[in-house]
Amino acid sequence: MFDKLEGLVDRLDTVLQELNDPDVASNQNRFRDLMKEQNDLTPIVEKYKEYKAEKQNIEDSLMLLEEETDEEMKELAKDSDESKAKAEERLIYTLSVWIYRAIVVYKNDKRNDTSIIYQENVAQVGKGKRKQSDTYLDILLALIQFNKDSQSFFMFIMKNLHSGYNKINWARTISKSDALIQRRQSASGRSKQTVLYMNPVNKKRSINFDEELLVIYFSILNHLHEVYGFPVAINVNYTLIRGKQFEKYMAGKGARRLKQIKYKYFSDKALQLWELCYAFFDETRQIFVNTNKTDFLLVKNFNIVFEAIIDALIGDDPLPDGMDKKQRDGKIVDHLYTAKSLVENDGQTYYIGDSKYYKLSGELGDESVYKQYTYARNVIQWNLDIFNGENAHVKHSQVKLLDEETEGFNLIPNFFISARLDKQYRYDTDGVKETDIKNARHKSYQFKNRLFDRDTLLLFHYDVNFLYVLSKYGKNKTSEISEWKNLVREKFRKTIQEWLKEDFDFYAMEAHPGVDSKAYIRSHFKEVIGKMYAPFNNDSIFSLALDKGNEFHAENEMLLTELRKSFYVEPCDLGDNPEPKMVMAKQKGCAPSAEQGKNGVLAVRLDMKDRLVLLQGGRIAVPLLQDDASQRVMERITDIGYVLFHVYDNLQAQYLYAVKGNCKVKFNTPDEEYKKLPKNNEAVLFLAMDLDMETKLDTAHVHSANLPIIEGGMKFEKDYNVQFCELEEIL
Repeated sequence: MFDKLEGLVDRLDTVLQELNDPDVASNQNRFRDLMKEQNDLTPIVEKYKEYKAEKQNIEDSLMLLEEETDEEMKELAKDSDESKAKAEERLIYTLSVWIYRAIVVYKNDKRNDTSIIYQENVAQVGKGKRKQSDTYLDILLALIQFNKDSQSFFMFIMKNLHSGYNKINWARTISKSDALIQRRQSASGRSKQTVLYMNPVNKKRSINFDEELLVIYFSILNHLHEVYGFPVAINVNYTLIRGKQFEKYMAGKGARRLKQIKYKYFSDKALQLWELCYAFFDETRQIFVNTNKTDFLLVKNFNIVFEAIIDALIGDDPLPDGMDKKQRDGKIVDHLYTAKSLVENDGQTYYIGDSKYYKLSGELGDESVYKQYTYARNVIQWNLDIFNGENAHVKHSQVKLLDEETEGFNLIPNFFISARLDKQYRYDTDGVKETDIKNARHKSYQFKNRLFDRDTLLLFHYDVNFLYVLSKYGKNKTSEISEWKNLVREKFRKTIQEWLKEDFDFYAMEAHPGVDSKAYIRSHFKEVIGKMYAPFNNDSIFSLALDKGNEFHAENEMLLTELRKSFYVEPCDLGDNPEPKMVMAKQKGCAPSAEQGKNGVLAVRLDMKDRLVLLQGGRIAVPLLQDDASQRVMERITDIGYVLFHVYDNLQAQYLYAVKGNCKVKFNTPDEEYKKLPKNNEAVLFLAMDLDMETKLDTAHVHSANLPIIEGGMKFEKDYNVQFCELEEIL
């Protein structure tokens, strides 16, 4: 066998040399045949090389054992060697079982291409030409087939076991149990006695070794179903050996007990069953199986099966939003699903993946990377067509990639998965991690420092333990697959988030009161395009991403300075809830900006003592007096964005609020609708408005002493006046 494998290694070298020959490259038919042969040989050769490497490790340990004079080091080397040998032995016994189960599950899934599989019937125990079994798989299949073929044998044993069972042993009952005599008088007047025994004694059952063998056998079948996912029918009502108790049987108790009861069986069927059970517990034992119907499953391209394994364990079925694996340009995507967005926790995005079941010898090639980005661009266009009403198949989607306000795009993570063999040959650890191959992370962009641009695409390369996914798929338990699917999807999300946090600073942003965010973005489109995105449920909050590269430091600082004039801007990592951060930012206050849409200030001078309570609720009516200052207020009423309550030349008594909506002129406004501030008997007109009382504006740079002098005079009543100015005049 090893000679043949070495021959395959040599053949692969020859194929690779021929592929580099210019003459072969010009011959398309020859080149295509060689490429197909390379694809078939590569996974086999890779696994063989892994085997040789592990074998060399064992030989090195043996050499260390022979040469080491220190007894403790000898013992360590010996223990390591024994542990490795046991792990290899377990791998040899179980790998064929899991590959068989994976191919069976693949074949039974009608969505898969079953033309790559050849199958014959299952091995049987019984009549016909027989041979010694070669693998642990032979034993398991023979155990399962015995169950299918031996139902009449089981019924015969069960019938014999229960014949005479539960009949009363009258001799023991009369001698051991107390009797209750009941007297009754018949219709004829005659007295009749009835004897009742309250505790009748059943006939004793002797130990039945046929029944014990069946309990062991069906416990094995139950184990095959729970561990490997084999479909088995257990039509008996025995208390089976499970859990810790069955582990003891696997550790040696099963073989010992079977030896003890071996000579209790005489029928051919019972002896065959004993042989099968004993072979299961003593894996090194070979038994004779029928070869009239040889069992084999042969798959031409296991890479296709591996892609189906990964897709079943992590992908969506059906694909999201009516998509098909074969895209409109003919390309076939391996894996596609929707899950939590990278930016926030409530929204969804697409995750797109590719996989190979043999570990790559080098980093991803340009062709693989480009192909993955092509998948992503096709998915983006499919989603855009849904929201533009141009998708003939789907009209609605839970995933919205494009944010019209910022024209930013949600991030679409792409990933590549390659198989690796766990060094300890474990089946119970997934081994999902960033690959150790150089350049495991790829980022494609049209413009730098624009993470939320449509053409910024991400690709992350993972390794996964081949034995884990093989066994998980072969077991075919929906609950276990669903549990791991959720875990691995979140692991993918977290690792890509950590990568992005290494490369970008992320912020949450919300416009200051009175700032029209849409208008700001339109007027500063060139500076913020691809850097801002609105992914949150609260659509007034934006995400901002800035590249950490030194080349962008000055540019980013300038942008942040400008944004903070009109927005609350706070650091907010991917996946964090931005709303608490915005609440804290508003509590700190913000400097009013002269760039607001309405930058006019209504300055109201009054005695603020004991009057702040009047501001509660924010609905106020400011009296307008018949003077030049009030006339100017009326002329600029549509420009008022702020109200400044102040005591002249007193920085400690300044309160600045943003106006929500437009101011309105009213006559004699009812007190229950608006609070008049202050009450004034002379005023006929009132300027009614709603103030944003939740947002505190910073007045550190505002000084009422800078208010301009109004020409034409002002009327005063109890130190009260009102006037209009531009915000920049008092900064």
